Amino acid sequence: MDDSRHPTVTDPELYRVIFENDRVRVVEYRDTPGTRTQRHHHPDSVLITLSAFRRLMELDDRIVEVDRAPFEAGWMAAHTHIGENVGDTPTHVLFVEIK
Repeated sequence: MDDSRHPTVTDPELYRVIFENDRVRVVEYRDTPGTRTQRHHHPDSVLITLSAFRRLMELDDRIVEVDRAPFEAGWMAAHTHIGENVGDTPTHVLFVEIK
C-alpha cells in the first residue's frame, strides 16, 4: 500500500496508531457529526465499533450509507473511500489492519 494514502497521513487529526508490530497495526478513529475525511485507503482489517454511528461512504462509483451499533466487530476488505459522519453522534472505531 502507498503509505501516503493511509488515513493517519491523510487525516492525522482523526486517525492515530495505538499499536503496531510486524503483523498488525491498530488504528483508532474518532470524529464528530459533520466530519468528512480526505480520500484514503484501508487495507484488509477487522473493524471494531466503540460507538454507534451513521456515515456515508463514497467509494469509487457509488455512495453507501452505513449504520453501526456499538461493540460490533466485522471484516472489512481493503478499499479506498471518503467518509462523512451524517449522524448526530461522534464516531469511535478501532481498525485492526492485517499486514
